[in-house]
Amino acid sequence: MKFSLSWLKDWLETDAPLETILTTLSAIGLEVEGVENKAETLKPFVIAEILEAKQHPNADRLRACRVSAGGAELSVVCGAPNARTGLKVVMAPIGAYVPGSGITLKAGEIRGVKSEAMLCSYTELALDGDGEGIIELPAHAPVGTPFAHWAGLDEPIIEIAITPNRGDALSIRGIARDLAAAGLGTLKPFTAPAIAGQGASAIQWVNHYPEACPWILGRTIRGVRNGESPAWLKQRLESIGLRPINTLVDITNYFTYHLGRPLHVFDIAKLSGPTLTLRPGQPGDVFQGLHGKALQAGPDDCVIADGQGAQSLAGITGGEQTGCDETTVDVFLECALFDRVKIAQTGQRTAIHSDARARFERGIDSQLLPEALAAATQMIQDLCGGTPSEVTEAGQRPAWTRQARLRFARIKSFGGSNIPAAEAVASLERLGFTIAAQDDHSVTVNVPSWRNDIAQPSSLDQAPDLLGAEAAAEGAAEIEPEVDLIEEVLRLKGLDAIIPESLPVSGIIPAPILTPKQARTALARRVLAARGLAECVTFSFADDQSCALFGAAPESLRLANPIASDLNQMRPTPLVTLAQAAARNAAKGFGDIALFEVGPAYAPDRTQTLVAAGLRTGATPLSALVPARKYDVFDAKADALATLAALGAPMDGITTTQGGPDYYHPGQSGELRQGPKQLLARFGTLHPKLCAALDLPEGAVAFEIFLDAIPEPKRRKKTAPTLSAFQPLRRDFAFLASAELAVESLLRAAKGADRTLIANVALFDRYAGKGVPEGQVSLAIAVTIQPTDKSLQDAEIEALCTRIVAEVSKKTGATLRG
Repeated sequence: MKFSLSWLKDWLETDAPLETILTTLSAIGLEVEGVENKAETLKPFVIAEILEAKQHPNADRLRACRVSAGGAELSVVCGAPNARTGLKVVMAPIGAYVPGSGITLKAGEIRGVKSEAMLCSYTELALDGDGEGIIELPAHAPVGTPFAHWAGLDEPIIEIAITPNRGDALSIRGIARDLAAAGLGTLKPFTAPAIAGQGASAIQWVNHYPEACPWILGRTIRGVRNGESPAWLKQRLESIGLRPINTLVDITNYFTYHLGRPLHVFDIAKLSGPTLTLRPGQPGDVFQGLHGKALQAGPDDCVIADGQGAQSLAGITGGEQTGCDETTVDVFLECALFDRVKIAQTGQRTAIHSDARARFERGIDSQLLPEALAAATQMIQDLCGGTPSEVTEAGQRPAWTRQARLRFARIKSFGGSNIPAAEAVASLERLGFTIAAQDDHSVTVNVPSWRNDIAQPSSLDQAPDLLGAEAAAEGAAEIEPEVDLIEEVLRLKGLDAIIPESLPVSGIIPAPILTPKQARTALARRVLAARGLAECVTFSFADDQSCALFGAAPESLRLANPIASDLNQMRPTPLVTLAQAAARNAAKGFGDIALFEVGPAYAPDRTQTLVAAGLRTGATPLSALVPARKYDVFDAKADALATLAALGAPMDGITTTQGGPDYYHPGQSGELRQGPKQLLARFGTLHPKLCAALDLPEGAVAFEIFLDAIPEPKRRKKTAPTLSAFQPLRRDFAFLASAELAVESLLRAAKGADRTLIANVALFDRYAGKGVPEGQVSLAIAVTIQPTDKSLQDAEIEALCTRIVAEVSKKTGATLRG
């Protein structure tokens, strides 16, 4: 919201300096975003007269001019086509900084003719206006006068930020009222003139959409003379960045800011029929808006239509076809009250940001319509002449009987400020509130119509099935009016006067922000990224054909309204979208890739689980230390095991079983379980048929970790680690075992021989071939023995080795290789 200091003083009687006004505005919640004073920039520029302008002797497109700014005559070379003898212009002397060109003027010669100044255009002064030639001033412009002072550009332009609830602060009178209430002067009264209408209006209102427009007024003004606005009106609009158009339109723009009251004018000669109808938009309601673009009204939009169709998008923008110009003689002036929610919805749909929309959707003074219409009518008569008709209206003035109660103790307990009761009541009265009842403990006030944000009922309905919605609405209706009044009292005292108070602290160490599940999810991401996989964030749905490759694609998981035809099925596993991403990368030449995603998977019964899935294709990265090789099933298993270990899964209790879903290769896949029933993860090579169907490189390996299934690690009190003072020793064993034996069973059996002394068991060789019977393999393991209380004697070591061989033979059938 922009306004000039002189415009503010039309409403505010004050001697306060600019700095005090700016400080007060921010202190009362109307935050100052900027102040612009063009007087400083335009200080060197003065009004001058061209005494003589003739053709430059050495250039066809230049003029040699003699110019006077009230002192000595100056020689100026000018390239503007409109430079002529007798013209009043804006001149920049030598040394002046030209803001539009970014240069500092220096004296010189142009093709042999001295140039001692510069004649300026609007563009060179960084002002709105015609930049094709130099500025042409009227004949009465006083030579030698600073241009900024003569043009009214020597005053500050203030810009403030407006919160969504403060529609009253989108009027200069509303801003002045706030400043006066804060003790910065006196608000000047506003009295609407008495307009004696003559005869009925040529245009009458018909309202078929009262939900969008409960009350609308209008009148005809006959015999107006429309043209260029007077200088004071143009200066007011230009100072805040509005382009003057013609007097009638400029008057409506003036009142939009002056009183916060949007108006609109129709050229009656361009209307079809004697009525204007408010109605919902209909098919075929297409018209050219004043913003220069075609508009198609929707069924929820409110339009103003004549006999030919829609001519205005009510409360947003008018139509170009019925706009006023220099030929306008009879005009119809509209003043309406539109529903703020309807305006907001239409504005969002059309993406039109107009001054009228900004005010209607925040809420305007619902009682001001007759006074605003009369004031605008008077200004039109003063500037354009004409005879006004009687007022025509549709709907009726809405009732305004809002009240709010303030308990004085709440100013301290809720607002944290020791403002006396008398001061609080006085500040509300200065804002226009009137006292309905008062005692020692509280005051009940009547809310003025221009503050429709105070004690405002909810504009939107709550969801009917929302738990506790009714109780919440009743509580809000009870407390919000009082809170609104507390805010008014506090801000008029000054928001900077509120003593800051920290929220209470429950303990020295703050509670964790993330739940254990969220923390584990984040940890899984870090582990997989550290293992060289790139994280993907894909849709939780895909096409039903791809989903069917990874299991069932039931109707229960089919989307009724998908965002795209190939995204119509909730995915059974994140591998669906990861495989599609890998296939797209392979098609573009990136076949060696490793991807992962932590996201939801959906079962046919619509149960959602959180899965960390990964997929690798191609070969390992090139290295000078290790030759590249194709990814295999053990890479996927390693990824799954590393993640489970980092998440605190009980690794000693995890078993590996062969097999998995059909989308894995039947002989190159497995599952990681805790006990016989608890499935923690799957891994394997993807089935060749699946790879072919998705154009995925064959041999791709993948894993799925079911994060919801991983038990939370038991919380034990941490103690210092026990480090043995005795040296560990290693013994190697080679067993002949069936080729079908799971190596994990052999390792588990060896470690179970003595869990106190055996620290670790690891496989370091697997051999099948010459010297090994058919159907068997040689499995070589290394057993690390760690004494804890004494050094072991040879006999004790041999006894332990015997127990290891016996335990392995008993549980797996393997025999020690001779």
